[in-house]
Amino acid sequence: MEFKKVSYFGSFIKDKSALIGLIIVGWFLIWSIIQGIMEELAGFTSNPKLGYMLLPSNPFATNFSLQLEGPSTKSLSMLLGTNALGESILSRMLYSMPRDALVAVVVVFSAIIIGAALGIISGWRGGWLENILMRLTDAFLSIPALILVIAISIPLKAGFDAVIISLSIVWWPTYARFFRGQTLKIKNMDYMQAAKINGVKRFSLFFRYLFLNSVDPVIAYAALDFGNVILTYATLAFLGIGLTIPIPELGAMASNGLQYLPADWWYAVFPSITILIIVAGFVLVGDRYQDIINNRIEY
Repeated sequence: MEFKKVSYFGSFIKDKSALIGLIIVGWFLIWSIIQGIMEELAGFTSNPKLGYMLLPSNPFATNFSLQLEGPSTKSLSMLLGTNALGESILSRMLYSMPRDALVAVVVVFSAIIIGAALGIISGWRGGWLENILMRLTDAFLSIPALILVIAISIPLKAGFDAVIISLSIVWWPTYARFFRGQTLKIKNMDYMQAAKINGVKRFSLFFRYLFLNSVDPVIAYAALDFGNVILTYATLAFLGIGLTIPIPELGAMASNGLQYLPADWWYAVFPSITILIIVAGFVLVGDRYQDIINNRIEY
């Protein structure tokens, strides 16, 4: 078995669809970090202007004289039109993105940590412990994640923090299954036996030889999963779950705009298209990374 040398960045550059995905994901994450920092500074300094200093306009500024104005090039704040309160749709969309990014990062990384712990332990120990953990995993997988999140978040008053906690609770089973499979495959390999003979400590054994040898496929799946989390969070916001009024959410903006279709189409269409583009970007990046991983080993 021979490992090919792979330039990950070069592989993305050569594939036009993957490059588009990389640009979308890169812009989304960079913007979310910068805007998120500005929003935190605004709260920390009690200066709300910092929160929308980089935006075309104040996303909370109502102007009934501009109520349901269509897209216009006369100003950047009017580029995607206004909502029923005369607020800039573009500004509100840009303001909402850090929350989507935060949910995706926290949920996916929490799922990886929980899934790795349960999957590696069950695959390593086997027996009754494996049966209990895998039956628990199957129980979570048998119920759609969206329904589980709604069932968990509503008793927690369905706030933003409750949604993050709920998603983290239900999102780990796929990763647990994956890490268990990797552990069963790796634990009897020669280098694992050599490490045990040489007295490598158990934590180091689990982390260096099991977890790190599973990282590449996990990254490929996680890239796709970021899009899944964002789509699920947008769906929850569309249903009115996890909202912190008056902070805008892409899913809630799409939901609020439905009643104005088809005449004032921009109210619902632009937030919906934005969600689609962000999710598609993660899908393109994840698919390409998966191809790179699959083609890296030559038999």
